[in-house]
Amino acid sequence: MVAQNDGKSLIEILVVSTRLGLTSFGGPVAHLGYFYEEYVQKRKWIDEKGYADLVALCQFLPGPASSQVGIGIGVIRGGFLGGILAFLGFTFPSVILLILFALILQGLNINDTGWIHGLKIVAVAVVAHAVLGMAQKLTPDIQRKAIALFALVGMLIWQTAYTQVGIILLAGVVGLLIYKKHEEDNEAPYIHFPISQRFAVICLALFFALLIVLPILRGLTSSNGVALFDSFYRSGSLVFGGGHVVLPLLEREFVPTGWLSKEEFLSGYGAAQAVPGPLFTFAAYIGAVINGWKGGILATAAIFLPAFLLVLGTLPFWNTLRQNPKIKGALMGVNAAVVGILIAAFYNPIWTSSILAPADFAFAAILFSMLAYWKLPPWIIVITGAVGGSLITLI
Repeated sequence: MVAQNDGKSLIEILVVSTRLGLTSFGGPVAHLGYFYEEYVQKRKWIDEKGYADLVALCQFLPGPASSQVGIGIGVIRGGFLGGILAFLGFTFPSVILLILFALILQGLNINDTGWIHGLKIVAVAVVAHAVLGMAQKLTPDIQRKAIALFALVGMLIWQTAYTQVGIILLAGVVGLLIYKKHEEDNEAPYIHFPISQRFAVICLALFFALLIVLPILRGLTSSNGVALFDSFYRSGSLVFGGGHVVLPLLEREFVPTGWLSKEEFLSGYGAAQAVPGPLFTFAAYIGAVINGWKGGILATAAIFLPAFLLVLGTLPFWNTLRQNPKIKGALMGVNAAVVGILIAAFYNPIWTSSILAPADFAFAAILFSMLAYWKLPPWIIVITGAVGGSLITLI
């Protein structure tokens, strides 16, 4: 897997990621399902084992896991510039929509419309298909099925911000103990990351330096821009568990301090649920409410910068780690746990917020069949879901 830095490949990365950014509804777990369909099965930019390892790494890192996976695949395909284009394509459709909502559309209740409900049902079909495919590959034996089961049970019973990280760590230890001498038939293929380890160390150093320096600068200056950047950067750096976890952190950062009202926050929260792409783009709405479109862009850059620095800082070391026999054993356990985590997220919040009546389940079954058996592209599923959701509300 060698990066392709020619203009045609970079344009392809931007086009594909933008299409995903326009059609990927349903939250971070659904995004991983869309990525699996597009990048692994359709375009084969990364193989299934490499994708699973990348998901496991990004699940472990703080920040928006689905965005980090997208950045990582962009880097693999097109180098540093490919990572930037993959990020821009996937992120900026929702950034633009949320900034527009903050500036123009406040007061409209778009969260309870039928087409939004239909898109939630699309997420059920997409995630179910992705989880089934990953489970077949990543839990082939009884030991890994058991790890996935315990991860599933743990995620559903102990719903805290640190449960996911704890489960991944425990699964890594169990995998190390069980599979440290396990020899797989196929070695993990080498993935070329066109980034030097020296540059990676600089990115990691910058990540920690900004965590320390930004609060100091905030205290020394009266700049609203520095204060805004610090709040969003810190929120993006210290969040495990994805977008749903960052929302209460942002509420504590901006509502009690008077940056925006609780009503404005809740209005933006509804809009963030309604648009495609990562939930972290909710920062664009908050920034736009505080300081117009410039504030929206600044907030977006600040909250996603930690994810960029962490991905670029860890990927160049990933091949060495994943080829180590002990690390490979740990990864086998972690990948099995990721399946359990995805199934847990499939149930809550995706299933519980989407399948509210027998008609919803019937429609989800139709969409799943269109995707899994009729092999229709995801964008057709999205359009069908939006139209069907509107019709269901009329029944």
